[in-house]
Amino acid sequence: MAALVLAGAGLGAAATSAAAAPAAAACPTGWGSGDKGTVGSSIIPLTNVRAGQHECYDRLVFDVPGGGSEIGHYVGYVDEFHQLASGKQIPVAGGAILEVRVAAPSYDPHGGGAVYPGRAGQPLPGVDVSGYTTFRDTRFGASFEGETQIGLGVRARLPFRVIQLPDRLVVDVAHSWTSTG
Repeated sequence: MAALVLAGAGLGAAATSAAAAPAAAACPTGWGSGDKGTVGSSIIPLTNVRAGQHECYDRLVFDVPGGGSEIGHYVGYVDEFHQLASGKQIPVAGGAILEVRVAAPSYDPHGGGAVYPGRAGQPLPGVDVSGYTTFRDTRFGASFEGETQIGLGVRARLPFRVIQLPDRLVVDVAHSWTSTG
């Protein structure tokens, strides 16, 4: 009988601890999955691409120092990722592919060579998305006529947003359509 009372007391303590746990933050999900973009062109080159993980989304950041807060871009889901100009298909791992085009060349437009060292069909230099909740793969497409193209493999077609910040463009892809952190 004493063992049964102690076991019951332990269950009550566990239930109390679970109830006292802080509530998870609600994650934004109203971004949608439709194409997003703005017109713009620049001769200011892309210098870096980096990735980060957040509680509700995975993030890809494109650094364009001197690009201001109006960096032209296009972001949208595609069935297959095809390189600009050549049309060559580049395989991208994941359940869905986001094509990201940034109006900033990866090369010095004044003839100084590559500024961001991406190579067609290869993973993005310095960007490792292994272990991410949503991101599965990154592929450099091309840098052609002042526009740099990236293929972003994601787990599934999920809502995403694009944020313009001074000197960078941010692409966030939610972990799910309806979730908490």
